[in-house]
Amino acid sequence: MRQQLLAALFAIGALIASTGASAQAGGDQWRFTLTPYLWLPNVDGTLKFSVPPGAGGSPSVGVGPNDYLENLDFALMLAGEARRGDWAIISDLIYLDFAGESSAVKSVSGPGGIVQVPVNANTSTGLKGLVWQLAASHTVARSPTATFDVLGGFRYLGVEASVQWQLAGPIGLLPQAGSHAENVDLWDAIVGVRGRVNLGGGNWYVPYYLDAGAGSSALTWQGLTGIGYSFRWGDALLAYRHLFYDQNGDKLFQDFSFSGPALGASFRF
Repeated sequence: MRQQLLAALFAIGALIASTGASAQAGGDQWRFTLTPYLWLPNVDGTLKFSVPPGAGGSPSVGVGPNDYLENLDFALMLAGEARRGDWAIISDLIYLDFAGESSAVKSVSGPGGIVQVPVNANTSTGLKGLVWQLAASHTVARSPTATFDVLGGFRYLGVEASVQWQLAGPIGLLPQAGSHAENVDLWDAIVGVRGRVNLGGGNWYVPYYLDAGAGSSALTWQGLTGIGYSFRWGDALLAYRHLFYDQNGDKLFQDFSFSGPALGASFRF
């Protein structure tokens, strides 16, 4: 996970450096935006683990929604844009580390079918995840009050998910207490739209973003909206962001979402 994080940071730096070099060589004017931000998401959904060692079935664990401030151990978020005219290259990097998420083993799938788990004495999950998104966008409509861009690219999700369970009693397919961890790497192609709507003739505006895609996932989508204010040096933004993943079948992520408020500042140069 740390190697993937460093690789993504290097790629963002290389992207900005390469576009800057092209602008100098060609004499064209590039504009750059760098946005450090803080996103505090709740997690909610089901993790369907494979069969742990010593077990006879695969547990489905319901997670959240939980208090993000209580369970968030570490976070790193950084977005960037390189724009020339109506074309732009955008990148977004998120690293989240949750620990001790309150959860529950809902059921265990085995050779005889699905066994429901009525009572959990103590179950918790942990998630370490890297989300990296890279896309190209094109402004197809622009007016004094609004912009509308279309975009296409990919999103990567790499997650290490762990569970520690303790049940009120044995159920046969799963030991009464135990732990298990899995890693998953998801690559999905995405398409979407983004833009902003200015409020009146002042500096306030409403940003919007929506994408959807598939690949390693059966479906992933992301949406964001909020309120922003423009300064000479850049923008300040308060938004609400929702990121959804579903793999279907017997895979790890089942109707899983990250959603919560985000606060950031964009610096233009």
